[in-house]
Amino acid sequence: MKKIFLAFFLISSTIIAQDIPYFTTDFTPEEFATRREKMYESIGPNSVALIQGAQVPNNYTRFRQSNEFYYLCGIETPHSYLILDGSRKSASLYLPHGILSREMFEGKMLTAEDADEVKQLSGINNVYSIDMLNEHLSRFSRSNIISTVYTPFSPAEGFAMGRDLAVRAIADAAMDPFDGHPSREGMLIQKLKEKYPALEVKNFTPFLDQARLIKSGKEIEMIDKATRLSCLALLEGMKSTVPGIYEHELDGMAKYIYYRNGSQGEAYYSLIAGGTNAWYPHYAAGKKKLVNGEMLLFDFAPDYGYYASDITRNYPVNGKFNQWQKELYGFYVGCYKAILNKIRPGETAQKIMQEAAAEMEIILSKSKFSKPIYENAAKEFVSSYKNSAKSQYASLGHWVGMSVHDVGFDKGPLKPGMVFSIEPALRVPEEKIYIRLEDVIVITETGKKVLSDFLPMEIDEIEKIMKEDGMLQKYPKDEFTRLK
Repeated sequence: MKKIFLAFFLISSTIIAQDIPYFTTDFTPEEFATRREKMYESIGPNSVALIQGAQVPNNYTRFRQSNEFYYLCGIETPHSYLILDGSRKSASLYLPHGILSREMFEGKMLTAEDADEVKQLSGINNVYSIDMLNEHLSRFSRSNIISTVYTPFSPAEGFAMGRDLAVRAIADAAMDPFDGHPSREGMLIQKLKEKYPALEVKNFTPFLDQARLIKSGKEIEMIDKATRLSCLALLEGMKSTVPGIYEHELDGMAKYIYYRNGSQGEAYYSLIAGGTNAWYPHYAAGKKKLVNGEMLLFDFAPDYGYYASDITRNYPVNGKFNQWQKELYGFYVGCYKAILNKIRPGETAQKIMQEAAAEMEIILSKSKFSKPIYENAAKEFVSSYKNSAKSQYASLGHWVGMSVHDVGFDKGPLKPGMVFSIEPALRVPEEKIYIRLEDVIVITETGKKVLSDFLPMEIDEIEKIMKEDGMLQKYPKDEFTRLK
């Protein structure tokens, strides 16, 4: 018996001594506490909020916490729950029990047995085992103070996930006659209503979305790092692109740069599209061999510490813009820079777009095209942008943050801490030509900062960089694969 106990003790000690941080070093406990304080104010003194953490993955991938859960506490343990008590302005974390046999193979993670350490590391007020969750929710339902439980109604964002695709996945499952299972959020809402009928269940998502819209200085630093890695991958992509390579080779090269520099994955699947594949903005197959004379669209970014970026460049496969590429791309870049130059704090997207559209019309009047279809495409681009600028729902692009298509809704003047990308597209339908650039912009107190401004977009700059050998030339692919 003593031998068994000793073996158990030695195994346990080895696991506990594992040389990894158990709590994020990217954000301080104080920053998470500040985020929770906003939520207490949002839900009020007669409510609690229940946030469900992500599940254990059902494949051999690393666990990644959901954005919503991580944003509020930074804890990366699967099947965790967080209760925010608006009456006491306190946070309670519910963790599963540790499973020694699993930890022997996978390493230590924070569990209910580590309650004191979790409180010390994270600043969370209370830490309980998950067994206590029902008991505590029952107490709230019986109290004379708490009348409402808030929980996110929108699907949680996980690995390489945005809400747009998460909602689509739920809708697709609902249409499948042999599937139709509800979302985790839907199941949680249903169970809360069944078990605690005295509590009104309300949507917590709008409060979270509004808080995430304005980024802190540390959040912007994380997005800046993700943007830099995206730009470095694109620079290397420009150097490595030559006729005869495949789209997926550039994908692999970019992922190497991301992972080599500490990313936990990609923010979305790579949109690396040669020739007419670029006509489909979310083409991601990566199977095409790149051909001389074509343009390549390269749109890819990493997930760096739960924060994303979204950068795109267009360039010729052979490293030299031909006549039609110069005409269309040159016109597009002029219009694109007109938008960038007008962005500033204190102004609405609608006003900025109207000013940019006026400048685009001047650029159009000075542009020459070798084909009528190119001229028509340029006119349609300006006309469409001008019409969009008239709409009360005018938008410069999309928010960027924890998700590549980040959450939040605001149609007022741009405010410091807002982070977004612009990505207008020029299309020539007759030849399936699609040209698009994308940069990430941060609104500051005095202006803006283009995080990707060191990544070239001008024709001469791109051609100069593409003369250099890239990683794919320095490290050719496996001979066996090449023969296939």
